[in-house]
This record gives sequence, C-alpha cells and structure tokens, in this order.
Amino acid sequence: MKKNIGAYLQLTGAMVIVGSNIALSKMITVGFPVFLAAALRFALAAAVLLVLLLKSAGGFPRIEKRDLLILFLQSLTGNFLYTIFLLYGLKLTSAAESGIISGTVPAIIGLISFLFLRERLSWSKWLGIGLVMVGMMIMNGQAGGGHQTGNVLGNLLIVGAAIGEALWSVLSKATAGKIAPLALACVTSCFGFLLFLPIAIYQSLTFNFTVVPLVGWGEIAYYGLIGTVGAYLLWYQAVVKVSATTAGVFTGLAPVSAVVLSYVVLGEPFAWSHVVGGVCVLLAIVLIARVPHQPEPETNEAIYAAAQVVEQRQ
Repeated sequence: MKKNIGAYLQLTGAMVIVGSNIALSKMITVGFPVFLAAALRFALAAAVLLVLLLKSAGGFPRIEKRDLLILFLQSLTGNFLYTIFLLYGLKLTSAAESGIISGTVPAIIGLISFLFLRERLSWSKWLGIGLVMVGMMIMNGQAGGGHQTGNVLGNLLIVGAAIGEALWSVLSKATAGKIAPLALACVTSCFGFLLFLPIAIYQSLTFNFTVVPLVGWGEIAYYGLIGTVGAYLLWYQAVVKVSATTAGVFTGLAPVSAVVLSYVVLGEPFAWSHVVGGVCVLLAIVLIARVPHQPEPETNEAIYAAAQVVEQRQ
C-alpha cells in the first residue's frame, strides 16, 4: 500500500475537487445557460492545458487513431453527457442530493469492470462496494430538518451523470500509461469544448454577458482551471497506478465533498444520515486501498476491442 500512497492522495484531491464542482455547478446554472457555461469551462481548460503541453513536451504528441477514439468516447461520456445531466439535474434537485446520488459511481464502476472488462474482484473490493452502497442508502434514506426531496426527473438526470462518470473512469484505464497525463487532459478537454460549442454559440446569441457579476466569472474560472485542469491532472497521474475498481471507490469521496460544501457554501439543510453514510464511504476507501495493485492487461484489451468495433462501424 505504501508505494500507492501518492496515487491515493492524488485520487483524493481529484475527487474533492469534483465534489466542489457539484456545489459550484448549482451556482453556475443560476447565471449561465448550461451549454454556454460548459463551453466556457472547457475552452479555458483546453487553452491552459494546450499551452502547458506544448511548453513541456515541445510539441503535440502523436496519438494513435484507436487511442484517439477512446479519448473521444471518454470525453463524450465523462465530459459532455456527464455535464449535461449534472447541470440540468441541479436545476431540479439539491446539491446535497446530487452528491449523494453520485456516490453510486464506485458500484457502477465495479459492476462494469466485473461484467464487461473481466476484472476479478476480491472479497475486499466487493465489501468496499457494498459499504459504498450502504452509505448511499443511509444518506438517501432520511431527511434533515427542512429538507425537501428533489424532483424525480432531477434525480434521474444525476443518475445519468453518475453513469457517465463511471464510464469515463473505466475508459481512462485504456490509455493510462501510454499517453502522458497532460496530453490526456488536453485532448479530452478539447473534445469537450468541441462537443459543447455548437449549442453554446446558439445560446450566446441571446445571452447578455454584461449582466454577469465578477463572482460569476470567478466561478467559471474555478470551474475551468481548478475543477477541470487540476482534477484531470491529478486523476490521470494516479489512475495508471491502481486498478479500475480501486480508482472507482475513490470517487466515493466526491459525494462527501459535495454534501459538506452544500452545507457550508449553499446553506442547504444538514442531515445526520449524510454523516453516517459518509463514514461508510470513507471506510470503503480504506478497505479497497489496502488491496495490492495487480496488472490488468485484460481490462485494456477489452476496451480496445470495443473501440475497434466502433471504428469499424464508422
């Protein structure tokens, strides 16, 4: 476990930032149209990452067509669909509930890895996944004083965001180690910007940019620089060192961060069930993290096989 402590800290930092994005997104949707906000985020992130990449690597690295396809699929699921479901879902439900629902990501990743990627799950990992699910049920099963249940449609949209995040996490294993973390973050951010750009241009035609306060632009800056650049670089540097399921369990930190920030920043109602559920998530992370890392070539082969099928159908 000692040799992976650095990776665990990086995964923790990445997921705390992701949790802060959930609370921040609740505020951003008040002042910006969804597609425009997302396009601004990825434009800023892509620009910064491109400059860093060209400066550190001395040019843009060569990426194979198959790897490029996987990066596009990763951006489609983890950037485009995740952001759409999250931002529209947050218009209808609370940040705390969104954070709680996003806690199902580790279980989704574990099931994807087990059912489709042939990853062997030890009893510790199954127990860790179970603890995450128990934590989510505890947090979602009770309500604090004054808490209002979110709109059903809003909660379903957040479930869609959780599935997108899980697919992003699993797909990231296929290119981790082959492509530098900075290049991975740059390419996926560029894809994210291009995916959001057409509708963002349409929304910008009727949007009054002059009414946006300085705080609103600060939120976009944080979303692009810390919430995207920082989180991606931490994640991509760490994911190559651990298994898909182990990385997936660390995503359980995101809902804990989101719930805490929803109380502190947004003033949403406190619930003791959230605390108990959060402890379950933390115990699950400790349980999974103590399992030694084993190479997973079959995982990458399965993802590449799926990418090859998509490529042949184009």
